[in-house]
This record gives sequence, structure tokens and C-alpha cells, in this order.
Amino acid sequence: MKKILIVGAGIVGASAAYHLSMEHAEVVLIDRQEPGQATKAAAGIICPWASQRRNKAWYALASAGAAYYPAFIRSLEEQGELETGYKKVGALAIHTDLSRLEKKVELLNKRKEQAPEIGEVELLSPEQAASYFPVLSDGHSAVRISGVAKVEGDQLLDALKRVAVTRGVQIIKGSATPYIKEGKVCGVIVEGQIIEGDQIIVAAGAWASEFTEPLGKKLQVAGQKAQILHLQSTHEASGEWPVIMPPSTQYIVPFQDGRFVAGATHEDTDDFDIQPTTGGVLEVLSHALPIAPALSSAELTEVRVGIRPHTPNFMPVIGHLPDYPEIWIANGLGSSGLTVGPLLGKLLSQLVLDHETGWDLESYSINQIIADEH
Repeated sequence: MKKILIVGAGIVGASAAYHLSMEHAEVVLIDRQEPGQATKAAAGIICPWASQRRNKAWYALASAGAAYYPAFIRSLEEQGELETGYKKVGALAIHTDLSRLEKKVELLNKRKEQAPEIGEVELLSPEQAASYFPVLSDGHSAVRISGVAKVEGDQLLDALKRVAVTRGVQIIKGSATPYIKEGKVCGVIVEGQIIEGDQIIVAAGAWASEFTEPLGKKLQVAGQKAQILHLQSTHEASGEWPVIMPPSTQYIVPFQDGRFVAGATHEDTDDFDIQPTTGGVLEVLSHALPIAPALSSAELTEVRVGIRPHTPNFMPVIGHLPDYPEIWIANGLGSSGLTVGPLLGKLLSQLVLDHETGWDLESYSINQIIADEH
């Protein structure tokens, strides 16, 4: 039986542990519970299909990640996990320029040929859009995309880890460094304890290079700070309302009992500071309130901050660390972490057990983010 060590328990690491727990493997999940972990801060929108990004490799992975979600959530529900934070509610892509929305309808209908999970695509007048999202300001037409889902990262993580533990996965809190014996990485050292293993998955997000640098491999993964606002209103029916996707990178996600999540900032950071700032709050509200003016009376209950990992070309990467075939890495998911993470965890579980993935992963090679060796 192979022993697999996983460093990092965000969405990728937790998904890898969950999928490996179904196999004939001993699994140890190690996490230092970094306060800025991106998954716990995020309110994910599962909708890669409306993206204007032209990178075909990114879209292939993101759309496959979205397509995997229904089966993924079903598998959790079959284990008794009914509180996964996932719900299909649809989305409204809004704009005041009708011609922009007409082009989006064309794009979505074209992509729907290969991605039927997109669901219904419908152009809505401002009045029709407001019937779906009653606090929407006047003048916004919309494209309704019925297949869009929302997911709360912290709830999904908890569900994955609960199932993994019941299947024998061991979870250890602490910071892991490589354990090297006779020139080979044979495990990790956590708080002075040596934990040996056959394969190591490094899914530590923006902090991953801390593990690989002692091996002479610096990963070009930068941190991007995201500030996300949680608002409490009196709109009790909000749990059934669709996600709002404006033309900017901001969004509004409604949850049950009048709770709304609005975000997010995109702030490059070197020091991984996770303190909320007045500037960040102002930026989010200056986008959200013109779209939903009624939320100006909502209570600001929390500001969550996460550090997203980004690669230089904003592409996710997955594969083994060069010169270290026993170490596997997935990183660089950026703002699509909750969309792609569950699928990447599944792929990692297949790779470490030498199973066929059905993917050509050349476009996602780790080599493209390795800095000069030192």
C-alpha cells in the first residue's frame, strides 16, 4: 500500500485526500491552517463558460472542473454530507449595453454545444432581470445562465475532510518541510516529527515555494489579496436568487436568509497581509451598491481575506517537480480555485497512483513556473 503525504488542505489538497481515501492507499493530510487560505475566504461561482479569456487550455480545465461538480457533490451526498455549500441557482450576467449581452449569448450558445451543463441561456430585459433579482437597479439587461452554481469554500472543505477522516485519512496540523535521505525526498518533517511517505502532493497555494526552495526549486507563484464582504439584509428569500456577474471582475452572491457576499478585490501582495482595509471595502461597495442599491442598508458583518495563488501567465499547473518524481504539485488556480480544485484533486490522486487520467497535461507543466535554480 502506497503512503501519500499531502501538504496543504485547501480545496486541491482536501479533494486529493478525499479521492485517495477511496483507493488502496494510506493518506496523511498536513496543514498549518494559514489564516489567508484562499478556499476558506471564497464564495465560489461555478461559471467558466461566460469568461472572455482566450486561453484554450485554461478554458478546457475550467469547463471540465465545472462539468465534474454534479457527480462530485453527489458522491459527497451519498456519504451523508448534505451541507456542502453547493447550490445551482443560475446567474445573471448584467450590462447596460444590450449589444454586449447579445455577443455573450452567442458565445454561450456556441460553448453549450460542448458543455450542455450551461443550461438555459436567455436574454432578459431590465424588468425581467429584476424579477429574478429584486434588488437590481434600473437599466440593467441580463443574460440568464441557468446552469451556474455557487459554493461556499469553507463548507465544502469541511465536508471533504469529514468523509476523508471516516475513511482513514489522518490530518495533522503543522508546517511541513522536506525530509531528505540519501538525496531523495522520503517524506516530510512536521514540528520536528519525521513522517515518511512514498509520494508527496504539495497543494499549498501561494505558500508552496516554501516547501520546494530547500530542494533548489523556486516556484514562480505570486499572491493576490482578495477582500470579500459579507452583508446581512432583510431579504429573506435571497437564497433562491441568482448570482450577479457584472462586466467587471466584481460579483454579488446571494445566500439564505438575506445574506449576501460581494467581492472581490485583486491586490498584488508580497507580504501576504490579510488585514481588511478601508480601501478594499470601499472598492467592493463602490461596485456592488450601484448594482443593488437596497444593500446600502445591509449590515457589514464580516470582511474575509484570502490570498489567491497566481502564476506568471495566470495558468494552473499540475505535475511532478522536475528532478523529484516523488513530489507532485498543483497550483496557480487564482480566482478559479473552487471551480477547478475538485477536479485537480482527482487528477492528482490518479497521478500519484499511476492511474490513467485521460488528460494531456503538457499545457499545465510545472516547468513553466520554475525559477532559476539556486
